[in-house]
Amino acid sequence: MKTIGITGGVGAGKSTVLNYMESHLEACVLEADKIGHLVMEPDGPCYDEIIGLFGKDVIKKDKTIDRKRVSDVVFSNGEMLARLNGIIHPAVKKYIRRRLEEERDHGRQLAVVEAALLLEDHYEEFCDEIWYVHTDADIRIQRLMTSRGYTREKAESIIRNQATEVFFRSHADYVVENNGDLSVTYEQIEEGIKRNETL
Repeated sequence: MKTIGITGGVGAGKSTVLNYMESHLEACVLEADKIGHLVMEPDGPCYDEIIGLFGKDVIKKDKTIDRKRVSDVVFSNGEMLARLNGIIHPAVKKYIRRRLEEERDHGRQLAVVEAALLLEDHYEEFCDEIWYVHTDADIRIQRLMTSRGYTREKAESIIRNQATEVFFRSHADYVVENNGDLSVTYEQIEEGIKRNETL
C-alpha cells in the first residue's frame, strides 16, 4: 500500500485534493484534525488526561469536552497549548498507524494522511511520499474570508504564522498547484499517482 502525506497552508484547498483521491482513486483518507476530535471523545484515549489538565469546567452536559473552551485557554497560553499537543498528537499518530495497518491488511492500495503539522510532527516516518498543496496567498486569503468569514487582517495573520513556502517545498516530494481550475488540480493528482507507479 502506498501512503501519501498531504500538507499545505490554511486555505490551500487540501480537502479538494483529499475528496478527489477518496472518490476517484479509492484512497483511505485519514485527517489528523478529525482524529484529534475522536481521541477527545468520552471513550477516547485522551479524555481523562485533558480533563486532568483543564479541570472539570471543560466538560459539557453531554459529557463531551468543550473544545471551544479548551481553545480559548490555549490561545493565550503557550505552555498549556504545548501540554495539550503533548497529549493529543501522540494519540493521533498512534490511531493513524493502527488504521494504516488495518487498511494494508485489507488490501487497500492507497492511503492519504493529512495533517496541518505533518512535517513538524514527522509524519514522514510512515508516509512513502509527502505532497504539498500550493495555492497563491491572495487566493488563500479570499477563500478564508469567504468560507470562514475572516477579515483580511486575520487571514493574513494566520498565513504569516504558518510554515513558509520555502519550508514546504524543501520537504515535499511532489507539489499540487490548486489555484482554482479544478481540472488542472485533478490532472496533477493523477500525474502524481502515475509518477508513483513508474518510480
